[in-house]
Amino acid sequence: MLYLPGQNSHRLPHDPFKACVVPRPIGWISTTSPTSSSSTQPIHNLAPFSQFNNLTYDPPYVMFASNQTASGSRKDTVRNVETTGKFVWNLATWNLRDKVNITAQQFEYGVDEFAKAGLEKEFSSHLPGDAENPVPMVQRSPVKFECVYHSTLRLPGHPPMGSVDVVIGRVVAVHIADWALTEGRLDVRKTKPIARCGYYEYAVVEKTFEMVIPGMDDMILAGLEGNRDKVEKLKAKL
Repeated sequence: MLYLPGQNSHRLPHDPFKACVVPRPIGWISTTSPTSSSSTQPIHNLAPFSQFNNLTYDPPYVMFASNQTASGSRKDTVRNVETTGKFVWNLATWNLRDKVNITAQQFEYGVDEFAKAGLEKEFSSHLPGDAENPVPMVQRSPVKFECVYHSTLRLPGHPPMGSVDVVIGRVVAVHIADWALTEGRLDVRKTKPIARCGYYEYAVVEKTFEMVIPGMDDMILAGLEGNRDKVEKLKAKL
C-alpha cells in the first residue's frame, strides 16, 4: 500500500504512522510550577509523552514532543518547563506501568498526578532554584535525568491537536539505582523499561542482544561503548 499523508487516505481503520515508528521510549516528565508572591506553594506535574529521545551525549541533551490541546494551548508540562527552566525525566518501567497510565489522564491544571497515582516523591538537587522550588521525581523509578531547559521548537499541524511543542533540555544530573547495575553497566533486564508502540499497544524490554560493527577502529568502538577510560588510553597512544 501507499498513501501520501495530508493528501489522500490510507484507507485503513486506524492510522498506521505511529505504529511504524516503534518502539518509542516514553518521556515520563515531571515538572513544578513557578512560585510567586500570590502563590507560595508550587504545583507539581507528572505526565508521559510517547515521543521522547536523546539527541546527543557529550553533553547529553534530550527532547520530548507535546501536542497542544484541542483549544491550541500548551500542555501544563510545557508551560512549567518554559517558565521554570527545568524538568526531570523518569524511566517508565514494567513495575510502574499502571502508574504511568494514571498520569496520562488529562487532569485539570493544579492536580498533582503524583498524588493521583500514589507515587512517592524525591526532589532534584542540581537544577536552578532547587533550594526554593525543586522538581519532584518518581522515587521508585530506577533512572532519572535532571534537565535544564534549552529551547522549544513549535511545529504547526492540523487541528485539533496537530501542532506540537518539541522541548529540548540539557541533562545536568543522572540518577541510577544501584540495583539496576550489573558489572558496571545499566541492565535493562533488571529495569524492564516499557516503550510506546502504535494504537493502545506497549512493549517491555526484557531481552537484549549485541552486534559489534565490523571494521571499526578501537577508538570508535570505545566511543560507542561509552567507555571513557578506554578512549583516554587510546588517545594517549596517538
